[in-house]
Amino acid sequence: MSEAAVVVRDISRKFGDTQALDGVSFETKQGELFGLVGPDGAGKTTLFRILTTLIVPDSGTVTVLGLDVVKDLWAIRSRVGYMPGRFSLYGDLTVRENLSFFASVFGTTIEKGYELIEPVYKQIEMFAERRADALSGGMKQKLALSCALVHRPDILFLDEPTTGVDAVSRREFWDQLGKLRESGLSIVVSTPYMDEAMRCDRVALIQGGRILQIDAPAEIGSHYSLPLMEVNGAKRYQMLLALRKAPHAHSVFPFGTSLHFTDSRQGQDSSEVAREILEYLRSEGFDDAEVNPIDAGIEDSFMELMPPVERAS
Repeated sequence: MSEAAVVVRDISRKFGDTQALDGVSFETKQGELFGLVGPDGAGKTTLFRILTTLIVPDSGTVTVLGLDVVKDLWAIRSRVGYMPGRFSLYGDLTVRENLSFFASVFGTTIEKGYELIEPVYKQIEMFAERRADALSGGMKQKLALSCALVHRPDILFLDEPTTGVDAVSRREFWDQLGKLRESGLSIVVSTPYMDEAMRCDRVALIQGGRILQIDAPAEIGSHYSLPLMEVNGAKRYQMLLALRKAPHAHSVFPFGTSLHFTDSRQGQDSSEVAREILEYLRSEGFDDAEVNPIDAGIEDSFMELMPPVERAS
């Protein structure tokens, strides 16, 4: 068996005049938790629909578990678990009926798949007779994951599985993914959340239908070559406007309650940059400003890698 679970080679896909994917290439390993990270409209869902044989690419090739998504689609479908971004189970069926239905589609039963789904399903099993439409967002999420796992797939595809779900349910869901990954299951998941990206083995940053960078989450920021500052102060918006006019300003973006300022001079000493920016801000009337050098994270790298027109907007 190939070490690669998924191999994508130079695929493109258009919908009318919209270029959803543009020359995308990457590989994922067997047993890896691989993340696709990007905002809405980046191309993630189109890519997932190709990986799960629902649509075909206009050009390029894709293999899943060594099988071609066009020629071997029926063989792939029996080995794949898929959880789309939008809840797509039957709302008028109960929890148990939904799970039984999806098990029967793959020629199995809840009992045969119970060992794999137990850590997830046991959290909603007490609601087995409740209609799916009456479940909370977190419980719908657990039911959808159980349905995707009940036939014991060899690879799991999850398209933004936690969008619109509360923080506690998000954390519990990712704890379950970690346990599934430890069991050897290959997982490909998309997310717009950077904290979730940090829980993947590797991530691909995607925007505008193109892959910007692929690496381990902790290594993404190491490729950021310009001095980066965290700036704090009471008048954050006014400070942002002032910083964008500062000498050597490369980019300035809000990050939570702070601002991240990137200096345009590669190799410049970060402490010296911090001193210069602090002096500049105080000369502009921001007497409470605080400036400190920081290491770049995934979000900083993502913003830097975006095309200049999109970054400016």
